[in-house]
Amino acid sequence: MKRKIELKNVKGTYDYLPSEQKIRNFINDTLKDIFEKYGYQPLETPIICYYDLLAGKYDESNDLLNEIYKLTDQGNRKLGLRYDLTVPFAKCITITKDLRLPFKRYEIGKVFRDGPVKTGRDREFIQCDVDVVGIQGQMIEAELISLFIEGYSKLGIDVIVRYNSRKLMSGLIVEQGISEDLVSPVITIIDKLDKISEPELLKEFNNLGIDNEKASKLLNIFKLDLKELNKIYQNTDNQLIKLGLSELNELESYIEEYKENTKFVATLARGQEYYTGNVFEVYSKNNELSCSLGGGGRYDNMITDFINDGNIYPAVGISFGLSTIFEILKKREEFKNKSLIDIYIIPMNTKKQSLNLANKLRHLGYKVDLEMNDKKVKKCFEYANKENIPYVIVLGEDEIKNKCFNLKDMITGEQIKIDDINKIKDIIKR
Repeated sequence: MKRKIELKNVKGTYDYLPSEQKIRNFINDTLKDIFEKYGYQPLETPIICYYDLLAGKYDESNDLLNEIYKLTDQGNRKLGLRYDLTVPFAKCITITKDLRLPFKRYEIGKVFRDGPVKTGRDREFIQCDVDVVGIQGQMIEAELISLFIEGYSKLGIDVIVRYNSRKLMSGLIVEQGISEDLVSPVITIIDKLDKISEPELLKEFNNLGIDNEKASKLLNIFKLDLKELNKIYQNTDNQLIKLGLSELNELESYIEEYKENTKFVATLARGQEYYTGNVFEVYSKNNELSCSLGGGGRYDNMITDFINDGNIYPAVGISFGLSTIFEILKKREEFKNKSLIDIYIIPMNTKKQSLNLANKLRHLGYKVDLEMNDKKVKKCFEYANKENIPYVIVLGEDEIKNKCFNLKDMITGEQIKIDDINKIKDIIKR
């Protein structure tokens, strides 16, 4: 007996039909152009990784470990699907011999997280990452912020890039008398400051053994802006605070021209613990989506620890969230009515000649579809209208005999006689 198969997608995964995939392709193509404009080179890393590589930076209680899709191969090796593009990139740098540094790369590929599904957060999604290894200091971070702003601008999205320092956060926490072993969980709580209520935050602090008085003092510190923090800690002996403020101040000096699109946020932490310095998150200025559209930061220790040859390998990277960008763009009218086809040819007992004409038009750079199922002309025009194809050619025996054809503008209804195929370039601009 045949086994009955339920045909449906796994929750958090989707089929993207042409009307949707063309938007995703537009995002990818736009970002690739920006990445290469800034001197970044393409790279591809494997989706399947050794589990220990993916889990190596986290303790067993970390939420991210619960989101890794785990599997084994026929050799009973523990494997996992990559949850981001950063760890595989670090691995690639580590095992690639004679790679010249600094190395600037971009990668666009699928990642997987077995977590809660909501708008802009799927279980299978594409990340668009830019990373640099071999450059210290904040100049490269400023370049990445400008890349963020230009990239989203080219996609038609006005954004604000929030930034902060993990060093500063760690220093401020220790400065309030909290033990170093609690720094990481405290950062996780502080990162929720604008997401949950203060009583809920205090309860989470209490669960760590931090009383309300100390917790309230901590929260008040993290509500200060950079100017106030500089003033309070200008003579501090806390090296983490000193270094964090120094790096943030240097970064600010580089991004003065982007004041309208950048903002210091003392509570911003990013989820991954591998970040070691400044971190970034991108949000829509007009709140088209409330979640972040991208993020990144400095992670100097990851590649350094992997190689472990006594040298330091500074690294910093950012990621564009394709799923969240897609959610914004798919609602816009310019994508709802745009066809990928420029010209649709309908043969009238002229299949061979129509195929020849289609190929000539394709060689001129046009995207051409050709009717091959002998549909009636009326049905063909209905199809062209439904697909928003802007131009149609009906090629009959008379057109072949007279060595011309009529190009119909489907918006205006105008028919334009073409007796020289090259003249079409004056009508349909590429």
